[in-house]
Amino acid sequence: MSTAKPSLELLRSMTDEHVLRAIMEGERLTRTEIAALTGISKPTISDSVRRLTEGGVLADTGERTTGRGRAGSYYSLVPESGAALVAEITPRGVQAEAVDAFGAVVAGARAELGRAPGSEAAAAALREVAGELADRMPLRCAVISAADPVDRRTGRLVHLPDEPFLVGDLDPVAVLNPFVSGDVLVDNDVNWSARAERDSGCASGVDDFVYLHLGEGLGAAVVADGEVRRGGSGLTGEIAHVITTGPDGSALHFTEFFRETGLRQPGTTAIDVDALRARYDDLLPHLADALRGVVLAMIACADPHLVVLGGTWGRDPEVLDALTRDSPAPREVAHARATLDAPELTGARTHAIDTLRALIIQHATA
Repeated sequence: MSTAKPSLELLRSMTDEHVLRAIMEGERLTRTEIAALTGISKPTISDSVRRLTEGGVLADTGERTTGRGRAGSYYSLVPESGAALVAEITPRGVQAEAVDAFGAVVAGARAELGRAPGSEAAAAALREVAGELADRMPLRCAVISAADPVDRRTGRLVHLPDEPFLVGDLDPVAVLNPFVSGDVLVDNDVNWSARAERDSGCASGVDDFVYLHLGEGLGAAVVADGEVRRGGSGLTGEIAHVITTGPDGSALHFTEFFRETGLRQPGTTAIDVDALRARYDDLLPHLADALRGVVLAMIACADPHLVVLGGTWGRDPEVLDALTRDSPAPREVAHARATLDAPELTGARTHAIDTLRALIIQHATA
């Protein structure tokens, strides 16, 4: 039985992709270096580099190798390759950056934002930073991390009861469309944090785990089979309303534990982290009971191999020690503290770089 051979066009496309990925990792390479990295013959690489240069994807940097033998030319992506917009929307403001296909942050912008700004102020802040970056370089895609629940179908932020950071019905996709030529992906900051810990943190190599964010706000992410599970509308992991044990032993919503213990910031449901830490000596056993109820509920529903504690106070060693002391878990489940700083931005940035690289390759090999 005969087997169809790949077409010449397909082979060229595959070679071009290998060349582009090698340069994206090395930033600037000679044809000899690309051949060595890809295992493809130098004549084939030379043909690919020529095609990509003529197509306006690669450019000769003007730099040459030194030493014995014939000098080699260094090639890199053209500056017009553009960048990806990465932004996080938090009570601290809107922090944005442009990252290139080499993974470097090439520009940044910031706009202030209050705790309950409303959708108009948040949209104006997002528009401000996106416009500043778009004036400096073409933005080909965007990835947004939001400290609010996100509707997975539309990318809109969702207002749930007792959410401490109230942006309202913000539509980041619509706001950014005038500034970004490609897709805009929006997700909750806890989901991005979980992805970052999965890729390069304490959950590296673990396909099934739960990430709990414990800071001014409360949240969780469920990772199953290596992927973040967002649920039908994107609201998986909203743990604030899980029924657990209160400070007097009665049943109550997890978020209400902090109201009953006087640990909310004035005028909001946000947790006063400094006050919480100051009361660890007397409050930690009760806090551990409340947190344990949430963890057991997540274990029962998600069946993870690992529970990761992240967030401002979730990473405190005292919290993990209190939680795992005489824990009545139904089976052996490992617990760990999150290891990455700013994991939400790290997770969003990694996805943005991957998306930008895929767009450049798709355009070059179409």
